[in-house]
Order: sequence, then C-alpha cells, then structure tokens
Amino acid sequence: MKTLKLTVKTTGLFLLALVVWIPILMIVNGSFMGSDELSRNTGPILRDTAAMADWTLLPLYPTLKSYVELLFDSPGFFVMFWNSCFQVIPSLLGQLFTALPAAWAFARFDFKGKKLLFTLYILLMVLPFQVTMVSSYLVLFKLHLTDNPLAIILPNIFSAFPVFIMVKFFREIPKSLIEAAKLDGAGEGFIFFKIGIPLGSSGIISALLLDFLEYWNAVEQPLTFLTRKKSLWPLSLYLPAISAENAGIAFAASVIMMTPALLLFLYGQKYLEQGIAASGLKG
Repeated sequence: MKTLKLTVKTTGLFLLALVVWIPILMIVNGSFMGSDELSRNTGPILRDTAAMADWTLLPLYPTLKSYVELLFDSPGFFVMFWNSCFQVIPSLLGQLFTALPAAWAFARFDFKGKKLLFTLYILLMVLPFQVTMVSSYLVLFKLHLTDNPLAIILPNIFSAFPVFIMVKFFREIPKSLIEAAKLDGAGEGFIFFKIGIPLGSSGIISALLLDFLEYWNAVEQPLTFLTRKKSLWPLSLYLPAISAENAGIAFAASVIMMTPALLLFLYGQKYLEQGIAASGLKG
C-alpha cells in the first residue's frame, strides 16, 4: 500500500513538473525552428487567422539561424543586455550596504519607534508599483534623474523586501552566541561581520536571488522612468518589440534572457527555499 501511494505521488509530481517545464521546452524548441516552420506553427496565433496552431515535439529541420541573426545581426540586443547588467548588478550591490545594516538593526536592537518603522517597511513592500508610480516619478523628476539609469538603480537599492527577508534570519542567531562574543570583548562591528553575516548568509543570498529575478525581468519601471531614452532600456523590453515576422529571434532572445536567471536559481535553490520558508512560516 505504501509503495502504491509513493508511486502515485511520484507520478503526480512528475506530471506537475512536466506541465511547468512545457513552456520552457517550447521556447527552446522554437529557437531552433526555421522561419517557415515557425510561421506555419504560430501563424494562426500571431496573425490572428482562423486556422489552428500546431507545435511539434522537435524541430523538423533544426537550425541556428535565429541565434546567428540575434548574436551577429542585432546590435540592439547586446546594448539592452548590458543595460540590464548595469542596472541590476549595482542595485544588488547597493542593497548590501543598505539592507544589511537595516536588517541587523531591526533584528538585534531595541529602539523607540522600531515596530512602527518596521511596519512602514512591510507596507512599502506590499504596495504594488502602480500605487507608488506617480510619487516615485515626481521625486525622480525633481531630482533630475528621469531618463537616467539611476532612476532604476536608486529605488532598487532602498527596497524594503531584502530587509524583511534578512531580518528573519538575523533573529534566528542565538542571543547567547552574541553575548558570549561581547564577553570576549567583541564590538558591534566585529559581531556583525564575523557572526551576523556568516550565519545569515542564507537569508542574504535568498534575498539577492529573489531581487535579481524581479529586476532582471522588470518592465514597468523602465517604461515609466526611461521614456525618452530608449537606448537605456533593459533586455526585458526587447521581446515586446519583436513581431511575427521574426518570431525565431524572439524565441532565441527568450532562451538567452532566461539563462542567467535559471542558472542562478539552480545554484541558489537551497538558499531560496530557506528564504521563502523563513519569510512565510517563522516569526
């Protein structure tokens, strides 16, 4: 009976995983299809005709034409790729200098107004971008930062989400360990760098991974704050500009765009699971 239940559970998980992976497999599959095959398969959808769309498990005539056109004949793709890197990486590095000290202070110190301030952090975290879009734009406009990469980087640096995640992990550090370090003469800086950061590394990595996935795929912020300088647009805005005539390039660009996020997700899956569990189940 136990064997039967285990088999049913394994089969169910396999089918669920297959459903999740089907879109990714279709994207990879479509990136190796020729233009004629793609037009035949996706034409009814992209051109809004009455015919039925079709899809094959494997390309009938695999080709690297879409990748060649994208990597060698589309300079705009590389510009937007590096724009994404220049906007995402400084945002994550900046969070290490803002979110880490803030999370440590909320987790280890008691001060007046702490609960109110942390409540405001949570409120800012749950508010969607559409709610704060106008006020954020007005602030950036007054600071003359619109149509500037800093319009994307600065709000991300001061995001409340990584603080919320890291606080959960810093609170799990035993107080006895910190008190023992103080008895040995350790200062606050030593405790933070030698005890807090190593023991809270899972929370730090999970927060940075989640933020990377969000910023790498951001669409609304660049469309709002980088309206006049399309040369600063990130890679996430490359795909909407692709039409039915070059669908193969769209599939190839999708594969390249999701590769960094997928590799980082696979590398930090353990930390990501710990971060989600800590933010949702503890404290």
